[in-house]
Amino acid sequence: MPVLQFQPLNSQPTPSFWTALTSRKLDDFKLDDSTQSIAGWLEEGREIVDNHMRMTDQQTTNIGVDGSVTVGGNAFGQDSIKVQGVLKMFNTIEEFRQTGIKKELFGSLVDMILDSFTSNEPVLNPFLLVTYADLKKYTYHYWFAFPALVADPAWDLVDGCLSEIDKQDVQEIRQLEVSWANSKISLNEAFLVKGDLGVRSIASLAMYQSFFSGVPSEQRIIAFHDPSSSRLNPGWPLRNVLYYLNAIHGMTRIRIVCLREGISSRQGEVMVDDNKVMTTNMTPVAVGWERNKAGKLASRVADLGPTMDPIRLAEQAVDLNLKLMKWRIAPTLDLDKVSNTKCLLLGAGTLGCYVARNLMAWGVRNITFVDSARVSFSNPVRQPLFRFEDCLNGGRPKAACAADRLKEIFPNMLTEGYAFNIPMPGHPVPPSLTESTSAEIQKLEELIAQHDAVFLLMDSRESRWLPTMMGMNQGKIVINAALGFDTYLVMRHGIQPVNPDVDQLGCYYCNDVVAPTDSLTDRTLDQMCTVTRPGVAPIAAASATELLVSLLQHPLGAHAPPYVSADMPRLEEDLPLGNVPHQVRGILGQWRTNIVNGPAYDKCTACSAIVLDAYRQQGISWLFRVFADAKILEQVTGLDKLHAESESALNSIEWLSSDDESEGL
Repeated sequence: MPVLQFQPLNSQPTPSFWTALTSRKLDDFKLDDSTQSIAGWLEEGREIVDNHMRMTDQQTTNIGVDGSVTVGGNAFGQDSIKVQGVLKMFNTIEEFRQTGIKKELFGSLVDMILDSFTSNEPVLNPFLLVTYADLKKYTYHYWFAFPALVADPAWDLVDGCLSEIDKQDVQEIRQLEVSWANSKISLNEAFLVKGDLGVRSIASLAMYQSFFSGVPSEQRIIAFHDPSSSRLNPGWPLRNVLYYLNAIHGMTRIRIVCLREGISSRQGEVMVDDNKVMTTNMTPVAVGWERNKAGKLASRVADLGPTMDPIRLAEQAVDLNLKLMKWRIAPTLDLDKVSNTKCLLLGAGTLGCYVARNLMAWGVRNITFVDSARVSFSNPVRQPLFRFEDCLNGGRPKAACAADRLKEIFPNMLTEGYAFNIPMPGHPVPPSLTESTSAEIQKLEELIAQHDAVFLLMDSRESRWLPTMMGMNQGKIVINAALGFDTYLVMRHGIQPVNPDVDQLGCYYCNDVVAPTDSLTDRTLDQMCTVTRPGVAPIAAASATELLVSLLQHPLGAHAPPYVSADMPRLEEDLPLGNVPHQVRGILGQWRTNIVNGPAYDKCTACSAIVLDAYRQQGISWLFRVFADAKILEQVTGLDKLHAESESALNSIEWLSSDDESEGL
């Protein structure tokens, strides 16, 4: 009798599995390289009919197609597990290439198979998957193993081949298996069958002794889901089934039914030397590493990059650096809180372009620009969202151009650009522009209401006044960045504190004792342009972005207390990015950065309660008065009285003349 040969088993990891694996690695496993449980599904072998014309006669050929162990996107789920698997993900390609670890994993899986022999639900055909994922390139190195215990002596195929089985027999066996589905004991990939057609019954492998008690050996049947399509050889999973039944139950002869899809189910009788029974006292020889496409015992590579939708590929790749932060450096980082933040950038110049790029790098996906200017030829070298062609024909509107460029960088960005002026104190509005200016004020107020954080990135001091007041009125996070030649200021505006005993942080105008007024008229070219050292703007923009993200990560959010000194305590579990300063003032000429903390001023012309009350009660009509005469802000806040008192105090001082000073010497 010929020795029973087994058709090798093939793996079929799907693209959805690699996608799921990538997500699990980034979000859950991280640097954890311990083994994980996964699930696969065993496909039955099948035959397909190939009809073709040869000369004048029609020929029909049946082509066998082997089944495989399919591992899909739901491999990490807990339902409908048919084939158990063990996943080992290596963190480096060097670890993956080491053979010693693979041998240990394979041996451990063999031990698990043998240990399960004494249970009511033996695990006979688990698989092993070792892999290394290059998440930057979406390249996956992997190797499957299907451990099989080598029988000694080997099994023999009594008739020398597998014969076809009657379709009614197959149908009845499958129906019995379906009816077993509600049983507490799983049938897994193989089960026992006894009886003739019409009076058959089935049971799990562990019930061999009781189920086959009094049944002649020639009437005992094993049915199993066979991945092989060969007419000569059954599939690989049968090896461990036969080994188990021989070693535990002393079975030496039995009929097998190879359940295959469609018309190709087959049957045969197998036997082994009655004088020898497999033993579990010593670990048997096991084989089962899958060969690659070249037929060698070596790993395979799945390169999904070229086959993936570029937009989806970008979507998964753009936040890779952020997720890697959570692996080791900042595990408590809440990236969702950052990505869900809607940011309004008032100004799409040098600061606006750099802030937008930094926000994108942090995962912010909703950015809106407001800017009334057009791209000029001096812009592209300093403002990274613009190109030379944007300057032609009078220049594209900056806000819309910047928004379009963000979508070019990452198509899934939600971004818009609005071109309108922000009215300013000390800049009267002509009667002809009253209606359009009112619309711009309303639009600005709507935009601030629709966003979570507002960045003030304009190039004049007074243009920041209206959004500062509106942001305070709506309780929004306001981040301010301003530039000098080699200096910069980055600060967060304070909001109304929840605790009345806590001082409110100041805004951009809280250190002023005069109202913001026209600073643009009668200025030379170098005073009208933002003349700064080229490195100052990127530093300030990065600081402004980091200030917002740090604020979002603080458990108190916008109410976070200001960072004062290095001695201020830092709770690692709550502050993954550290304490949050109020103001950062940098002096590039001295290579120095200062941390400044300033309380709100009760006479502030932008954020004080009296100014907010005037705005709430009188609305746009009051704003137009302020635009016409900024001194109104000093009258409302009482700064005019403070000026008068100061002037009176100075006049009351008896100053010494120069002659008196000389005599005193």
